[in-house]
Amino acid sequence: MSRSSIPGTIRVHLATHSYDVLVGSGLIDQAGREIAPLLARPRVAIVTDETVAAIGLQRLTVALQDEGIASSALVLPPGEATKSWRHLIEATEWLLDRQVERNDLIIAFGGGVIGDLTGFAASILRRGVRFVQIPTTLLAQVDSSVGGKTGINTNQGKNLVGSFHQPELVLADTAFLDSLPRRDLLSGYGEILKCALLGDASFFGWLEVNGPAVIAGDPAARVHAIRRAVGMKAEIVGRDETEAGDRALLNLGHTFSHALEKATRYSDRLRHGEGVAIGCMLAFELASTLGDCPHEDMHRLRRHLRRMGMKASISEIPGTMPPAEAIIDLMQQDKKAMGGTLRFILPRRLGDCAMAGSVPHEALLGVLARSAASGTVR
Repeated sequence: MSRSSIPGTIRVHLATHSYDVLVGSGLIDQAGREIAPLLARPRVAIVTDETVAAIGLQRLTVALQDEGIASSALVLPPGEATKSWRHLIEATEWLLDRQVERNDLIIAFGGGVIGDLTGFAASILRRGVRFVQIPTTLLAQVDSSVGGKTGINTNQGKNLVGSFHQPELVLADTAFLDSLPRRDLLSGYGEILKCALLGDASFFGWLEVNGPAVIAGDPAARVHAIRRAVGMKAEIVGRDETEAGDRALLNLGHTFSHALEKATRYSDRLRHGEGVAIGCMLAFELASTLGDCPHEDMHRLRRHLRRMGMKASISEIPGTMPPAEAIIDLMQQDKKAMGGTLRFILPRRLGDCAMAGSVPHEALLGVLARSAASGTVR
């Protein structure tokens, strides 16, 4: 049986480099069997973090050993601060010290931070070394592990230094999600919700009914939501690998989110998926203010966020936030900006979004100010 015919497998079809995303429980224990056919020689280098190493590194090592694959591991600190120049240098030097060659394989074993950092290191090491993603958080499983975006954060903003470097394989073991705190699960849910908002109104309707079950750990609901989100992303990436067109839709909410994350110094005050959820809400509020999206769709999204216990406004971010004008200044570093003009992904209705040109400054300012003040845009 080919891997692509295994239930739970999503194929990412690209012009020059296609690969499979496997979604299911217990995949870590068959990692050796899945990875062995990809190897030029029976050895791999693993990059992970302290949290994931404590709960899963031994299982991964044993699964590799069962297939005669030797491994060594670099264990980095957990947290967004690891996506930095410092740790990129550390990872790259460590891989060189292990004499990792171009035809070898690096495993990114962890959440989005480890996946982004390791993928970027793999892309620049010897001008490109192959790697496998084994994402262990809901956020990484539905978003950062798929599509080949890699990178680090800088003082100027989030993900402004990086590359497109597609993995050879993605193993999304849903069993790892059982150990995650609710807040981490809701952060990942923000990216699932984004997928429904940008391109599948029926999926949003399904989430309105089944979202609580996804977070509570219902196995069937959780796997369905992950597969649907990954499938949508795979379809879009397959049409536009390097974000020259349709792939920009996946940035729904991110122009806002990245600025809010920067304002909170990438701290625990605001997780990425929380920022995405607030950013999606702001996008709907802005589109509604401009008369481009029905008010009821905006209210429907807010009701769902409230039901899920998720942040829906800037006012819900702990600590002091900068004023609206300062947030707009932070948004100017957005990668979609052209000629100094911000471009937004805005909804026309639930499940239908498009790239918008410049928006009136006063409208944007008003939406941000009202969100910061009360969380409600009428």
